[in-house]
Amino acid sequence: METHGVPASGVTRLNRRTLLRASALVGGAAAIGYSSRRGAASTAPLPDAIAAVMRKPRYVASTWSILVADMETGEPVYALHPDQMALTGSVRKLFSVGLALDRLGADHRFSTPVHRRGPVNAGGRLIGDLILVAAGDLTLGGRLNDDGSIAFTDFDHNDANNLGTAILTPQDPLRGLDDLARQVWASGIRSVTGEIIVDDRLFDSFRVPNQNLLITPIMVNENMVDVTISPTEPGQDATVDWRPQTGAFTVGGTVTTVAADEPNTVLLSGGGLAACVGTPGCFGTVTGGIPIGYEAPLSGSAEMVQTFRIEEPAAFARTAFIEALERAGVTISAPPVANNPIERLPAPDSYTEETRVAQFGSPPYSEYAKLILKVSLNLGANLSLMLFGLTQGQRTITGALAAERTTLIDDFGLAADAFDFPTNGSGSPDSQATPQATVQMLMEMGKTDVAAAYRAGLPTLGVDGSLAHSGVNLPARGHVFAKTGTTLADGALKAQNLAGYINARSGRQLAFAVFLNDAGPVQSIADVTEVFEDEAVIANAIYEAG
Repeated sequence: METHGVPASGVTRLNRRTLLRASALVGGAAAIGYSSRRGAASTAPLPDAIAAVMRKPRYVASTWSILVADMETGEPVYALHPDQMALTGSVRKLFSVGLALDRLGADHRFSTPVHRRGPVNAGGRLIGDLILVAAGDLTLGGRLNDDGSIAFTDFDHNDANNLGTAILTPQDPLRGLDDLARQVWASGIRSVTGEIIVDDRLFDSFRVPNQNLLITPIMVNENMVDVTISPTEPGQDATVDWRPQTGAFTVGGTVTTVAADEPNTVLLSGGGLAACVGTPGCFGTVTGGIPIGYEAPLSGSAEMVQTFRIEEPAAFARTAFIEALERAGVTISAPPVANNPIERLPAPDSYTEETRVAQFGSPPYSEYAKLILKVSLNLGANLSLMLFGLTQGQRTITGALAAERTTLIDDFGLAADAFDFPTNGSGSPDSQATPQATVQMLMEMGKTDVAAAYRAGLPTLGVDGSLAHSGVNLPARGHVFAKTGTTLADGALKAQNLAGYINARSGRQLAFAVFLNDAGPVQSIADVTEVFEDEAVIANAIYEAG
């Protein structure tokens, strides 16, 4: 049985796998051959290159913990405080995305349907409402490549406001809605007398402390409006553009091009939140100055990208869908800009094949896992947690977190006191785990039938994702596949972690976790990239000696 395109259960497959390895699990940690609770298996001393990094003055007050294990034998190779709890940052995504991938399956696809509620007369007039039923599709066609893969860049727009930079993918964020609208027209509907409604009841929407994100079943452009600012000539207005352009939210204001030696003072109104969506005339402003010859930090782009985050996603999607329908030739009587009229929705189980007039199919979930892990997409990790929760019959964040914890303990063999994920599926500010629990997760995912997709989703050192610009000149480039995890708070780097897999020079396949907590003050983004590079050096040392 499926509910809104998400399988109701993956119990059969997991129980079979659990039975096959049950005899190997002792105390939740024996599968990796190490537990300080029962005495350590022998490990080699840490390579000198790792010790040299740890001795740097920057880390004098820092806490390191490390575990490296052989994937074939489960034996530890290197260990330093492997049972020590640490802030995970986005390494947490290894768990939330891993369980979703395991339970949904690498080939799972989301189907977003449109249903009519009422008859269609001989002239193509729908006497009633048209309903788009959200299925938890993260991108809804907005990043779709022609080959069916999902596009991403090394600097994703979800981090534009934090990093001060982004490189947008070229795809049309409204592609999925336009596709659905054309299908509605092809079904014979030429006009709609009733309302256009977005059914977002797949799960209960919630907000997480990580970036204060609102997680909802409906997402258009990941519930953001991208703003691109380009300098022209000193004293002249800069060019300001945005996407997607809809009547739900417009962008105004003036940004002035200033001299090259003047600071960048571009500012988005409302702190970058679009809270007025659903009311006519909703807009945000962009003001300030951008210097001639502007180069974005990290990416070096000549354009500045910032984002407004949509706080009423269903109302935003409703307006965008109405406009797509009108582009497709369907006349709509309902006002295009208004709150989403959920009070008119029918019972969730009343939709039938007969009432379906359109359906948009997504790429496989393995592509979503790759997007989320490569660019560390907080929105996607929390959505994945909820999609996993739905497979366990849970519709709330509280229920999903509880089901995840039970699964990690009972089916993946993690020790109950080796991890704590209290509020969200993306990591910061409060998720904690030990290196042992993290390596245990990596080892167990390596035994699943989604192991290849899981590994393929991880950033590759010196090649792509959040590791694209780290370790580019190291021998381990292209041989380390790992999730980064950064937690910044109060002007300090609270955590910078790295965990994943290494194809060692020796030919061994290794699972590893390197956790660094309390890494010191941060004056600029360069302080963070320095730590990234130090952890790349550590990963390289494991590659060379492992």
